[in-house]
Amino acid sequence: MTLPLNSLPDSHTEPDGSAVIRVLSYNIRSMRDDRAALARVIRGCAPDLVLIQEAPRFFRWRKAAERLARASGLVYVTGGGTTAGPMILSTLRAHVERTEDVLLPRTPGLHQRGFATAVVRLGRARLGVLSCHLSLAAEERYEQAGLLLDRLARLDVPYAVAAGDLNDRPAGRSFQRLAAALTDGWAAKPWGGEFTSTPHDPHQRIDAVFTTAGVEVLGCGVPHGLPGVREADLKAATDHLPVLAALRVPAG
Repeated sequence: MTLPLNSLPDSHTEPDGSAVIRVLSYNIRSMRDDRAALARVIRGCAPDLVLIQEAPRFFRWRKAAERLARASGLVYVTGGGTTAGPMILSTLRAHVERTEDVLLPRTPGLHQRGFATAVVRLGRARLGVLSCHLSLAAEERYEQAGLLLDRLARLDVPYAVAAGDLNDRPAGRSFQRLAAALTDGWAAKPWGGEFTSTPHDPHQRIDAVFTTAGVEVLGCGVPHGLPGVREADLKAATDHLPVLAALRVPAG
């Protein structure tokens, strides 16, 4: 049963030191659409962490990333041009311990792919973070799903979240490879809407938020009807719908 919209908790720290956080995954199509609408959607979701795909990655991409962060009330963490698109933004609540930009093996004739990764602290909770955009080619995508799992393990933290544009549906091999090892946020605690592509005709779920064991999913889905998020902005901002998850991360 899908949770009502007003059930998604705000970010806070609980008495035992665990952190309740909001994580947003969003393919922003290199900011080629309505940038003001994009910033309004991000602000309306009130995320602690934003895992972006298709961030600007060519001429003056750093300035574009800084403008988006500033317009969204966030700060740039890592990724963008250095990862062929995946990027991480955060609020000042997140203390960044370290970052690493990863370029994946490239198949001739296909786009370069990469991961943006970080380890952050939110109060007493410590969390690994990975933003991804997997290949359109099935075999390469499956291999990249395995590399994603390896990279999460190499972050060497007890808890982690990975999110992005998988270019695969839940029944696909790559999606299932991730879901077998991680918790699929929508499957665990559906909230809001399911389908992420396309904004004008939502009919497939190809974007997702995954967590490692021990991270509790409190709600996850497309923020249709969330106060502060307008449907017109969701349609104008980019060619994907975002996925918003509320998570409880235990204290370290």
